[in-house]
Amino acid sequence: MSDPTTSAPESPVVVLGASPAAVSGPEHVTEPVAYDAILLASFGGPEGQDDVIPFLRNVTRGRGIPDERLEEVAHHYRAFGGVSPINAQNRQLKLALEAEIASRGIDLPVLWGNRNWDPYLRDALTEAHERGYRSLIAVATSAYSSYSSCRQYREDFAIALDETGLAGEITIDKVRQFFDHPGFVQPFVTGLVAALEQIQQTFEGIDLTREVEVLFTTHSIPSADAERSGPAFRGFGPDGAYAAQHKAVAEVVMFAATAGVELADAAGALASGGASEIGATIDIPWQLVYQSRSGPPTQPWLEPDINDAIAELPARGVKAVVIVPLGFVSDHMEVMWDLDNEALTTCAEHGLFGLRTPTPGVDPAYVTGLVDLVLERRDGTPTADRPAVTGLGPWYDVCRPGCCENVRLGFKPALSGIAP
Repeated sequence: MSDPTTSAPESPVVVLGASPAAVSGPEHVTEPVAYDAILLASFGGPEGQDDVIPFLRNVTRGRGIPDERLEEVAHHYRAFGGVSPINAQNRQLKLALEAEIASRGIDLPVLWGNRNWDPYLRDALTEAHERGYRSLIAVATSAYSSYSSCRQYREDFAIALDETGLAGEITIDKVRQFFDHPGFVQPFVTGLVAALEQIQQTFEGIDLTREVEVLFTTHSIPSADAERSGPAFRGFGPDGAYAAQHKAVAEVVMFAATAGVELADAAGALASGGASEIGATIDIPWQLVYQSRSGPPTQPWLEPDINDAIAELPARGVKAVVIVPLGFVSDHMEVMWDLDNEALTTCAEHGLFGLRTPTPGVDPAYVTGLVDLVLERRDGTPTADRPAVTGLGPWYDVCRPGCCENVRLGFKPALSGIAP
């Protein structure tokens, strides 16, 4: 794997809809930018039974999926009264960001827009224009590199500018993918430590090295899209940057949690190869697993599925499972249904004690980290001063050419990245 500070040769480029500091496409923007506001961008979700099918039509637009098939997914939402938790969580996150910003004396209002439900991104841009904001810095509620978690948001920004007729009037930059920013990672370390302590209290004398397994889980994506996640010149292998990022973060979370050291110390030890010198670790088995696949059976998606992985554990003598939702920023439907319902039920069916650790949500470390990411761009922080707990980062401010292609749809206009 190549050094993250190197890149493939590039020709002079122009990045669509970018601030003057980012328009030429540098990997990291080290020129300060006077942003007017923060754009919090998220997936969106229904807020009542009547919203469910229209919302799912939005999610699957362009794929021609009939309502009868959408109803197969709709029952997840209907079990919660047709209300996805994600909008309420984004309201809480917006308030938390505003409180953190105010506590630091920063004059940056927070606007919120969704991809698939009200309030839509186009509404947020209209509000921004009405309030006189012309330079926005976007924070998407997704930490990793893939089409759906990064490039699609960048395409959404281009679409919203086109729909509102504000292209050329409003610029939108986007903070880097924050999978290995300590503010995002720390809540997972804290949650894993607490879960392991609970298991030890529940099962006196349990052997953590043989009778416990940690499952780091994230959303499965089509294998072809995974392969194209991240820039090709980095050589991440058949599962792309998406899998590589998750595995790197899981490794540092495990080390920090089992060695009982600070996250920064764990990251430094792993990076230097001096992990054995930092202190004793507990060698607890772990693996990266996937969930929530939605494609046809004939289409390869990333595996193993979390439920299949759980089913294999009793034969190895495992008694307890810790599920760490490493790919998720909050307790939305894929966490509350696919993990708290289905995965924990699978644990019970196989006689396993199961625990699911928290997502970052509005954890103070996470909220502080998001604001820090905004200030990186506002202040033009030098690359060497940007925190990252894996050797893969700090990730790019401006996505590289061809990054995170959707095989089915191809390349569409996108902001915050070099074409295509």
